[in-house]
Amino acid sequence: MVRVEHVLDSWKTVRQDTIAALEEFPAADFDFRPAPGVDTVRQIARHILDAGDGLTGLLLAGVDNFATPEFRDKMKAQMRPIAADAGAAELAAALRTSIEERTAALATQTADFYAHIITRFDGAKVTRLEMLDMIKEHEMTHRAQLFMAMRLKGIVPPTTRRRLAKQAANS
Repeated sequence: MVRVEHVLDSWKTVRQDTIAALEEFPAADFDFRPAPGVDTVRQIARHILDAGDGLTGLLLAGVDNFATPEFRDKMKAQMRPIAADAGAAELAAALRTSIEERTAALATQTADFYAHIITRFDGAKVTRLEMLDMIKEHEMTHRAQLFMAMRLKGIVPPTTRRRLAKQAANS
């Protein structure tokens, strides 16, 4: 059985690494686009923030059908007002505030809240806890894009640095 506390703690860790990637990425390269048609580092960071806020905001608001024509408009109402050209510091601060506020609110929800079946935007029927786990997995996907951009700029991502430090300490 997956525990809510585990999902929330895991998401916090993912978010910390997302924030570290933004703070370590060169400010002059924040609009770096790894390939034509791929989002920039700034756009990816903004997408992570908006999706996390939008989707969890809808969960907390009690929305149980995400597969409606007005889904995107409902999500927008849950997103933080932040400038499109926000820099790394502003996005990192918003991501920190977001994870603190959302996980605190989500931690107060009951087992019945998490067991409730909702309709995801793709039509799949999932529990709210499964939806929360998907939101975390979504961030992990885009965090990986940030890590790839870091690698292309010659920067070692935070997760790799931790692993290497642990290996060195155990040698």
